[in-house]
Amino acid sequence: MPSFGPLGAQLLIVGLAPGLRGANRTGRPFTGDYAGDLLYETLTYFGLAQGSYNGDITDDLALSNCRITNAVRCVPPKNRPTTEEIKKCRSFLRSEIQAMARLRAIVALGTIAHDSVLSSFELRRSKYKFSHGQMHTLDPSLVLFDSYHCSRYNTNTGRLTSKMFSAVFRNVCTFLHTPIP
Repeated sequence: MPSFGPLGAQLLIVGLAPGLRGANRTGRPFTGDYAGDLLYETLTYFGLAQGSYNGDITDDLALSNCRITNAVRCVPPKNRPTTEEIKKCRSFLRSEIQAMARLRAIVALGTIAHDSVLSSFELRRSKYKFSHGQMHTLDPSLVLFDSYHCSRYNTNTGRLTSKMFSAVFRNVCTFLHTPIP
């Protein structure tokens, strides 16, 4: 699954893996499933996306100062990637991060994305524990923001609310000095 958004962006959002009925079917991360509904609504609200999101790559949605990728590049069996799949895909995430010359912030959607980002920088997970809403300074100019994944499972169980998700992006915009609505 290719990434979506400009390489010159300051923000990279790292998801888990392409969804079987979403990104794998449509060819764009977080497109065609509930997680995309919440993510793109939030990005649009904060000015990180423009246009209309219709759950289809023929819509006119565009990202600005924001790029989206996944820790795992292909749909994992039973929607749960194995440790081996995560390790095999790490080079793709590392390359994505290295290609973003203006990168200042990363949002990790879930523990697997969080751990994959840390592994890409060869940082110890024990020093940077995942916690929703947590900010981790990886180096003086790069901060990792943690969020629960915006999946239907997390939102239906109340583990993640729209308000909690928005709070993460409000913090990102504050860090990037982006105007907040």
